Amino acid sequence: MRVVIQRVNHAQVKIDDEIVGKIKRGFLLLVGIGQEDNEEVIAKTAKKIAKMRIFEDEEGKTNLSLADVKAQILSVSQFTLLADTKKGNRPSFVNAMRPPKADELWQDFNQELKQLGFHVETGHFGADMKVELENDGPFTIVLDLD
Repeated sequence: MRVVIQRVNHAQVKIDDEIVGKIKRGFLLLVGIGQEDNEEVIAKTAKKIAKMRIFEDEEGKTNLSLADVKAQILSVSQFTLLADTKKGNRPSFVNAMRPPKADELWQDFNQELKQLGFHVETGHFGADMKVELENDGPFTIVLDLD
């Protein structure tokens, strides 16, 4: 599983010019589910994100978590994060889990985040989405627990 975490002032995702998910301050999560991922990986990743301290405290140090600042999450499934670009110029996506299992695990991941107490908005699995954001910092982290 690979997740790109972007600390944002606001973000939204549109499908056919309709906003389907929108947050204020928080994390935009671009989520790639890999062939080897399972419920254990999903739970571990959700807990890691919940505890990630990348918001600034009153001294300007990145010392606060999502819960500390009452932030929100926008989760967008993105299988292209699992691209293999080692050979040639056309990425291979053989490492990405295939639907419908990938969709099921992504939904489970979002549910884990909700159970941890966060407001979670989402895109739609497999849809052509337009993601708009204002990156705060910019602050972007690639989380890969493998």
